[in-house]
Amino acid sequence: MTIIDSISPYIKAYGTKWYVILTGALVTYVFFNWINEKLLMKKLGAEYPANNETDGYYGFQIARDLYVAKRNGTINDFTKDRYALITDPTIPTFAFPLLGLKVVVTKDPENMKAILATQFNDFALGQRHQQFHPVLGDGIFTLDGEGWKQSRSMLRPQFAREQVGHVQSLEPHIQFLARHIESQKGKSFDIQELFFRFTLDASTEFLFGESVGSLQTEEIGAYNPDSFDGKEEFTEAFNVVQVYLANRALLQGFYWMYNTADFRLRTAQVHKFANQYVKLALDMSPEELEKKSRDGYIFLYELCKQTRNHDAIRDQLLNILIAGRDTTAGLLSFTYYELARNPDIWAKLKAEIYERFGSGEDVQLEDITFESLKKCEYLKAVLNESLRMYPSVPQNFRVATRNTTLPRGGGKDGMSPILIKKGTNVMYSVYATHRDETHYGKDAAVYRPERWFEPSTKKLGWAFLPFNGGPRICLGQQFALTEASYVLVRLAQLFPNLASFDSDEYPPRKASHLTVSLQYGTNISLTA
Repeated sequence: MTIIDSISPYIKAYGTKWYVILTGALVTYVFFNWINEKLLMKKLGAEYPANNETDGYYGFQIARDLYVAKRNGTINDFTKDRYALITDPTIPTFAFPLLGLKVVVTKDPENMKAILATQFNDFALGQRHQQFHPVLGDGIFTLDGEGWKQSRSMLRPQFAREQVGHVQSLEPHIQFLARHIESQKGKSFDIQELFFRFTLDASTEFLFGESVGSLQTEEIGAYNPDSFDGKEEFTEAFNVVQVYLANRALLQGFYWMYNTADFRLRTAQVHKFANQYVKLALDMSPEELEKKSRDGYIFLYELCKQTRNHDAIRDQLLNILIAGRDTTAGLLSFTYYELARNPDIWAKLKAEIYERFGSGEDVQLEDITFESLKKCEYLKAVLNESLRMYPSVPQNFRVATRNTTLPRGGGKDGMSPILIKKGTNVMYSVYATHRDETHYGKDAAVYRPERWFEPSTKKLGWAFLPFNGGPRICLGQQFALTEASYVLVRLAQLFPNLASFDSDEYPPRKASHLTVSLQYGTNISLTA
């Protein structure tokens, strides 16, 4: 039945009056909605956004532009650059329609502080649970409310300082990584691809008790036969499902349309791999688990001591695996991208590393610890600068759970609160904040680790958010920084000669899925 067929009875009954009725209903709705907003603004002390933007097509044009920018690897810069095009660029917040729905976008640290901390209970993840559930189930990154609180209390002890301090467990994976680098014989190669494999191997060992061994390949004479059925398929499947999840999130409420047979197959492959480890652990007695734990810390075994729910354990493992693998691999890739382009920075970093931990035949592995890595000030500055310019999650969404406000962005001067009605999507752009000259000076677009020794960086507060903030601040922050620090130290010792083979295009194009990475890889050469 067509639309004409459905309304034809009304046309016959009322003639042209149905147009009048429809117009009247629409006008009434708009009027009462306006009255309701006025009353809410008076009640909450809020104003309309100073920057109320439109694309002239109810947000369908900008949705297309965002899709094209994502495909081209420029979506983060597209969002950042929009601030220069709004009505008043000095006000770092604006509203615009997206697929017919109102979205508020901000890079204002005060607004981000409200969303993530001071008004935490006014905002939630929206439909993320439904969008990600097929793969990640009920995990810490998909849940709100009590479910999230239970997840966090279960996982928090696993990231205690003594656990993230086990840096020596990374060394066997470094050796496999080094053999891949040596096999390139000084030619250009993509180290980002190797970093993703490295962090997957290190994360699966930490989480499951056995590495997936993606770096152990025939090309370096280290093939690792499957110990579990489906182990080889897991690596590719895990990569592919994340692309699907990112696209489902981009579709917002239309996520259910993106549910292909390939998505379901890849999800099944990921679950099959994890399920086998979980079953093996759950089949152990408490005494066996305790004995296994004495041999070395395994995330899975510790979770089994807290719950015997198979799906709950698997979901949390996969949630942490995505975070532990992708964010650290991205951080390392962007850091090497910049170090290769900036030989003076690379030289200063090597000097600090060699002074503290030796080089060549004088390498002192036993001195590389959680505590000693934290004392490497220039190393910390390099990682901070990489996280500033390339935050792992460049932009994020929250949805208002009630009628509320954001502290700034309303009124003519943008200093009044903005009304945020229940159900409104709010996007905060960490990427744009981290490159804002207001907080980082005229050279905000320049990779310069020395800025982290300047007094102004101590006053950044919520203008530096590489690991989110508030109650949902990243549990694995120290784990990621320790792993990245260890890799940088060891590779500097093993391969001191670094050269860039990336294009001159700057900023680089970035692939944005659940986290961000270089769209065309990190193309460098490394030699001893």
